[in-house]
Amino acid sequence: MSDDFMLDTDDLERRMNGAIASLRTEFASLRTGRASASMLEPVMVDAYGSSTPINQVGTVNVPEPRMVTINVWDKGLVSKVEKAIRESGLGINPQLNGTIIMLPIPELNEERRTQLTKVAGQYAESARVSIRNVRRDGMDQIKKAKADGMSEDDQKVWEGEVQDMTNKFIAQIDEQLESKQAEIMQV
Repeated sequence: MSDDFMLDTDDLERRMNGAIASLRTEFASLRTGRASASMLEPVMVDAYGSSTPINQVGTVNVPEPRMVTINVWDKGLVSKVEKAIRESGLGINPQLNGTIIMLPIPELNEERRTQLTKVAGQYAESARVSIRNVRRDGMDQIKKAKADGMSEDDQKVWEGEVQDMTNKFIAQIDEQLESKQAEIMQV
């Protein structure tokens, strides 16, 4: 029975990759002083009776490095989109021009850059916790197999494999965090 145990490492790796992908999405929403359409992804607009992403009510463009424009398709939603941006906490003041909302991206000051690096660190720690939770699930499967008769040597081999995978993904998170913090602090 102990020889039959096969840990689904593909599943563990897929779940760890999901944590990394989620981290990338969160990092993309952080403002670095340069305009990016992805910075508006977390902003939801109350449109047609439900919460809708901005890119589903208008066209988001980045015509220049410090400007994002949103061409809202429905004139009735312009004020709702503007309100959603103001309340989003992005620190951007929308300017209206008909159905086009212009978002000038202000230069980040040193204090705001420091705050953003802390937020990036929180996102990274959240991703690390997700990775560790996946590791715990893998270790629990190994412990259950040990209780079902797996040899101690096999247990050590599987635990080592899960730990190596965990270390690899944690290193990726640290690398991405370092890169994002450098990008934020760059003037």
